[in-house]
Amino acid sequence: MTFELQHTDDASEARTGLITTDHGIIKTPIFMPVGTCGSVKAVHLRELEEQVKAQIILGNTYHLYLRPGLDVLRAAGGLHKFNGWAHPMLTDSGGFQVFSLTGIRKLREEGCEFRSHIDGSKHFFTPENVMDTERVIGADIIMALDECPPGQSDYQYAKKSLALTQRWLDRCIRRFNETEPLYGYKQALFPIVQGCTFKDLRQEAAKFVADKGAEGNAIGGLAVGEPTEVMYEMIEIVNEILPKDKPRYLMGVGTPQNILEAIERGVDMFDCVMPTRNGRNAMLFTYNGTMNMRNKKWETDFTPIDPDGCETDRLYTKAYLHHLFKAQELLAMQIASIHNLAFYLRLAADARQHIEQGGFVIWKRSIINQLGRRV
Repeated sequence: MTFELQHTDDASEARTGLITTDHGIIKTPIFMPVGTCGSVKAVHLRELEEQVKAQIILGNTYHLYLRPGLDVLRAAGGLHKFNGWAHPMLTDSGGFQVFSLTGIRKLREEGCEFRSHIDGSKHFFTPENVMDTERVIGADIIMALDECPPGQSDYQYAKKSLALTQRWLDRCIRRFNETEPLYGYKQALFPIVQGCTFKDLRQEAAKFVADKGAEGNAIGGLAVGEPTEVMYEMIEIVNEILPKDKPRYLMGVGTPQNILEAIERGVDMFDCVMPTRNGRNAMLFTYNGTMNMRNKKWETDFTPIDPDGCETDRLYTKAYLHHLFKAQELLAMQIASIHNLAFYLRLAADARQHIEQGGFVIWKRSIINQLGRRV
């Protein structure tokens, strides 16, 4: 994997770049749709390509490990062949999912024991077997196993957690270097910066990660309940240290406003379940703000969902989508998911264009408030 820094904004840390993988090129800044179980919920691959214009999607190691399981994925030749996605893919390490299983997991130096949310069966993740698992899944970019401490952790817990994450990172890197990709193309390993909301821990973590010389780096443990201004402060602290010639991935973030603020602070890659999850619950994101499609106000609005949006936005009206949600038709969730993902990708593409042409900060300030209002 390579990263070419192309443009930097004169008034901020925003930048554009090209990530090149064996499955294709990714133009940054980029939003990555989340395909937890190997599928972006309610969205066909053709729609991901043609309407959403996704360049890279995610798979979740925890969920794929449990179902369909490594034997199936290995027999299929990896996730690309299993789900038919021919473009770049990224997998997380499953750490966030495992550590959110409060009460059914046990953490120790060797790794983390947990019980499946599906059938209660017992499993054990270590840095080594997570690397092996991500080799079997076969994503282009894979993540190191880390502990995701609760957002409100006290300093002593956060410090202890970070030390464990750093020891696990060394073990991940060792295992990654000892093994080879399974399907004839290369994989890149990204470390994850943790440290909760403590400046000195975030600085320590960023330096530790930067010294590893990885092909890209991730920022984890944010958007977990802390105030947004604190999140932005942590991003600034970390990006002062992470190398500028490597892509920076902010994990699990977030709203359109969050994404633009993070782009301004030098982040290149994003993922979040919000576009699809909120879409399935009738919330649409637009440049004018958010729309609840169950509201009666849309009942006789026969204008397109978004005249400037994707083909689906222009094909269907607000009134029709309102009707589908009221009638609990599955098509409602599909239309809303396509719209929201297409909007997120469009937002990232527009940000890229304004960075290239100049005036990104002015553009961002002109739209940031209306993005969050309710229409």
